[in-house]
Amino acid sequence: MRNSSILIVFLLIMPTLTGCLTKDKNMVEEMDNHFPIELDMIPITTWYHYPGNPTSPSAIDATDYMAVLNANITENITGDNIPFYSVGTYYGTGWDTFEPTLGITSSGAIFFTNYNGLGDGTHIIRSMDQGQTWEDVGPFGQIDDDSGQTPNSNDPYLYVDKFNDRLVKFDMHALAAMFVEYSDDDGESWSIPYPVEGYLAPQDHQSIASVPSDDAIIGDIVYVYCINTGSAAAGPQCSRSITGGQTWDIQRLGYPTESFGNQCSGLHGHLAGGSDGAIYRGNPSCEGPAVYRSLDAGYTWSEHTITTVIGMQQGWHSHEVATAVDEGGNVHATWISDDQMPWYAYSRDQGESWSSPMMVAPPGVNESGFPTIFAGDSGRVVIGYIGESNDWNESSGGGWSGYMSIMTSAFAENPLITSVAVNLPTDPLDILPDCGNIRCGGFGDFIDIEIDDEGRPWIALAHNAAGNDEAIIGTLMTGPSLYGPILQLPTLEEGGNLTLKL
Repeated sequence: MRNSSILIVFLLIMPTLTGCLTKDKNMVEEMDNHFPIELDMIPITTWYHYPGNPTSPSAIDATDYMAVLNANITENITGDNIPFYSVGTYYGTGWDTFEPTLGITSSGAIFFTNYNGLGDGTHIIRSMDQGQTWEDVGPFGQIDDDSGQTPNSNDPYLYVDKFNDRLVKFDMHALAAMFVEYSDDDGESWSIPYPVEGYLAPQDHQSIASVPSDDAIIGDIVYVYCINTGSAAAGPQCSRSITGGQTWDIQRLGYPTESFGNQCSGLHGHLAGGSDGAIYRGNPSCEGPAVYRSLDAGYTWSEHTITTVIGMQQGWHSHEVATAVDEGGNVHATWISDDQMPWYAYSRDQGESWSSPMMVAPPGVNESGFPTIFAGDSGRVVIGYIGESNDWNESSGGGWSGYMSIMTSAFAENPLITSVAVNLPTDPLDILPDCGNIRCGGFGDFIDIEIDDEGRPWIALAHNAAGNDEAIIGTLMTGPSLYGPILQLPTLEEGGNLTLKL
């Protein structure tokens, strides 16, 4: 059952990726040679597994022949579901962060929010060399070379409009006013801050996305944003711009008008826009995790509960249902359930119906938080979160790690999941026992994940363990590409703790 072409790639890259990352050969059980990657070559931070389900929520180790057999599932490691040698890593940036978001343009430039607080505002840091080095690209104020154009930001937010390759910086101030700034040249220059005031207070937890629309009068896309009102009954409010983000319509209900005053959550996840013009926002309904959909660029919304079987986490992040749209127009969603584990489902009909939920964390993870998701080509998706197997212990490690769980064939009967931790167990991102269930360090309310045009996923995280809340970016040193032909990604340099600068 081996795939010879992939094995050749393994042999070429293995000398640079083995060593401190690989599992002790003596601890690897002698198995029936069914899995096409040698077990003693799999890094300790990589797992190949099948998802759990509502009846049997535990992950199934795909490298363990007996575990697969006992789970009574059909092994599926062929076609688009074939495993690729994968290993994660991260790079320090040298800047702090809070509620990190990121964006990647077609040039390959990576952008990350740097939180500076009162008087300085949010800056955007940029890497032109796949996370190896970073620079501050502002936007800078007119008074000096350090202050931002907006003096304060309680919630920094960055989005890349993929349809126009435009950076969108969206800041909220004092829970009352918001400003949007744009860059069309990879951060070299920025527009003035355009005001985006609303009529309800607070204006919080803002998120923005773009969709192609015939309604646009400047350009060919419409921007849509949604905010939290602080009231579950009032629910989220949303607005749109048909003028390229320069002017905005009055805020409208971000849920069906017939449900007025009958919402159960005012908080929501990040917006996601599809090339078919549909825009989605993850948001719990009164029945469970849900996705709200607009087909008219944010004017009206419909409610689509994903499942009533797998509930929502009841902690700080109970509002976070993360959504993504792949190139085929399929919708993907993830959330943390009341079992503290990350769950995932997809829809192939714009949210009208949903797959059975799948638990996507690898074997050993017993708690998680901060779900985020991004999709590439049809059926290819990466889910990000922080996870914990054991509380921090000075002798053995543990604590919280940054995870990416990747599917290259999400619609398969038994999709193979490749999960990687971007940090070693001895290098935790946070050591608080309950970090996944509270606001902790630079994580704030949420994290972010995206895929570059090469098909490589990047996850925005914070390294809190030393108390510096340094912005770090996790990625695959190598693994499967999520755009184009499913190929082995070129190998990047190993990062980790030695790249931290704060």
